[in-house]
Amino acid sequence: MLRLPPFNYLRPDSLGEAISLLAEYGDTASLVAGGTDLYPNMKRRQVEPQVLIGLSGIAELSGITGDAATGLTIGSATKLQAVAPQPALKAAAPALAMAASLVATPQLRHMGTIGGNLCLATRCRYYNQSHDWRRAIGFCLKGAGNTCQVAPGSARCWAVCSSDTAPALWSLGAKVRLVGPDGARQIPLAELYQDDGISHLAKAPTEILTAICLPPAAGWRSTYLKLRRRDSFDFPVLGVAVALKLEDNIVKAGKIVLGAVGSCPREAREAADLLLNRPLADELIAKVAMTAVKIAKPLDNTDLTSSYRRKMVRQFVARALGQLGSAASDN
Repeated sequence: MLRLPPFNYLRPDSLGEAISLLAEYGDTASLVAGGTDLYPNMKRRQVEPQVLIGLSGIAELSGITGDAATGLTIGSATKLQAVAPQPALKAAAPALAMAASLVATPQLRHMGTIGGNLCLATRCRYYNQSHDWRRAIGFCLKGAGNTCQVAPGSARCWAVCSSDTAPALWSLGAKVRLVGPDGARQIPLAELYQDDGISHLAKAPTEILTAICLPPAAGWRSTYLKLRRRDSFDFPVLGVAVALKLEDNIVKAGKIVLGAVGSCPREAREAADLLLNRPLADELIAKVAMTAVKIAKPLDNTDLTSSYRRKMVRQFVARALGQLGSAASDN
């Protein structure tokens, strides 16, 4: 049985107190909300913080406010299980509701938070193993080693971003609010991520992600599809989020974002541009789906083979576009 290493747990009552504690303890501390990702990583000795700063007692970090017309704000400590069934969210951002409902299992969704899912540590078959297993192969760049086990000739880590909600929120044009000792700032969610398996978040260590802000729905339709071996549990080996603004079945704007094919979500801009000012016909959907494959460069560092995952990009993008087109026709 893998056991947690020793640590001190601090439970601040306010955001200001949490920020002060994070600044005080620095690199020895980690933030924790649901802990569904952090605690397993601690058991495997991937991280060993001396202090955990719990966010569950900070009321202002939980809850959903606003509506489809004015935009929605979601507190970062809002449980995933609370996000998925929200009527206002289903109407304004169905892709996010779908993504949240597909994370792990009901038990884990009752514990895990949307902010935690956005900040999910990158994963790799060579890294997400016990300490003894990793030591036996000489560790890796993300641990205590000096070689990427996936691409030994590479100077960088290729661990994968496996967040379900990140591609969905990216496609919806969401922004995130970050608060630290120097105050608050709001950035596009796309700017939160870096294409690096180790330093995958462009967030200062002393900052806390406090909220996700969605713009007014304003005629947008969206969906999210997920590929995994076990539909009841696993991390995605491919996530596809598509958001379209349609007028009489003509695409006026659109975004296609792929998850789990790199160290950060990847936006298929060239593919989405092909949709502009055109009807969602079968021939166009096939062309767009084929173009989206260009940005998918998965490696053999998660479940299922990289070649299969790449082939599924075309299938899933086409399926997502087909769903949105059919929904528009029905209305």
